[in-house]
Amino acid sequence: MKIRDLLAQADSSQVAIRTETNALTYAELSRLVDALAQQLGDFGLREGDRIGIALPNGLEVISAFLAASTVGTAAPLNPAYTVDEFKFYLEDTRARALIVPTGGAKEARTAAQETNVAIIECVTGDASEVRFSMNEPLGETAAENSAGQDIALILHTSGTTSRPKRVPLAHANLLTSARNVANTYQLTAHDVSLCVMPLFHVHGLVASTLATFRSGGTVVVPSKFNPLSFWATVREHGATWYSAVPTIHQVLLSRAKGTRPAGAEQLRFIRSCSASLAPQLMADMEATFGAPVLEAYGMTEAAHQMASNPLPPHAHKAGSVGRGTAVEIAILDEAGNILPPGATGEVSIKGPNVFDGYEGNAEANAESFANGWFRTGDQGTLDDEGYLTLVGRIKELINRGGEKISPREVDETLLQHPAVAEACCFGIPDRVYGEGVAAAVVLKETATEKDLIAHCRASLSDFKCPTTIYIMEAIPRTATGKIQRRNVAAAIAGK
Repeated sequence: MKIRDLLAQADSSQVAIRTETNALTYAELSRLVDALAQQLGDFGLREGDRIGIALPNGLEVISAFLAASTVGTAAPLNPAYTVDEFKFYLEDTRARALIVPTGGAKEARTAAQETNVAIIECVTGDASEVRFSMNEPLGETAAENSAGQDIALILHTSGTTSRPKRVPLAHANLLTSARNVANTYQLTAHDVSLCVMPLFHVHGLVASTLATFRSGGTVVVPSKFNPLSFWATVREHGATWYSAVPTIHQVLLSRAKGTRPAGAEQLRFIRSCSASLAPQLMADMEATFGAPVLEAYGMTEAAHQMASNPLPPHAHKAGSVGRGTAVEIAILDEAGNILPPGATGEVSIKGPNVFDGYEGNAEANAESFANGWFRTGDQGTLDDEGYLTLVGRIKELINRGGEKISPREVDETLLQHPAVAEACCFGIPDRVYGEGVAAAVVLKETATEKDLIAHCRASLSDFKCPTTIYIMEAIPRTATGKIQRRNVAAAIAGK
């Protein structure tokens, strides 16, 4: 079974997706996806081919994803990437084609041209017309990724000591995760999901969208999150739930000023995922919006959801990410032994939603799997009822409002500046985003903090760029000469 088959299981007359300009039933969306898949096949794309997608939220990206995952493997990318970032991801996934909006995505187009990746334009016409356009079909070159014939989706996850790692997700992984989300929140065809998360991440793609298709409900997809029109959209479309990162929840709460917005009474629940939800924020949201706020825990390698707080009347515990959602969760020690309730160790998981391993990275796989468990890199503890509490990250990723940033990537960008001899990026507390990006550098010639930040902005997306750069005489190291990011952050904080 493929992801596209979710559409065939729903009532064909039910509205599957609403955007600012379109409303398609399941029958109409099925026909659109089949037509787009046929076009991709006519262009010469087939099983095993990686098809990049750089489209904004909307009908186009959802239909393109479903079509690309039907024909080959979808590789959605952040449309805000720079040329260098697009080049890296296109080369790393070995993409054969890249889908871009007609007349837009200059950086993506430039990167595709420089990496010899074919460009497919996504053309939107009147009403719900979406089609693909390509100058000339691809040749008959054999697919480079023929071994991954069941891979629906390939994404990247960032590491602290290496370049981003490729995460191949099979149709079965995604279908399992979509079912788990739908079952956790008892989603039905009467539910309407408001998708405010970007659709190049598993949060918006799996939780908000695929889980909704699994239940036969309706997903509403604005082009972007807009706090000014959010509650009007909830009211207009009868949204019964939404899922977002705490940053978005905080913005909505601040604008509400303690008064329940019109439309909030329609919500059965509010879901929070991709970053830690402060207990006070949860309490304030429930008091203002009048709906249970359920924190969940997900990651790309698990096709998103691993745990969640349950719906009432079961307890949802502030500070906990809930219980495993048809996913086995254990706390392991360094040797891979399962620890008892209350003990702190590495959160590890098993389940049919979990991927088989990083692509082309035997070293990462050896570190990440133990006795059949996938080690998440997060520290946590389970209580006697199976509720999981995360107490820290073993991996040194920076989590800026749900966007995971690899410090190593920022290091390497800074080291490309001719004045920088050493660089160490690390996370710092941020009132709005939870964590911000900072770095320490040792210079070999004159440069200012402003110069270095401008250098980063030329190669990195805004969310990855350091907002503060400390110029130091030396970066603290261990006795063996290794840099530990926490030690650098602590040394700077102590000054």
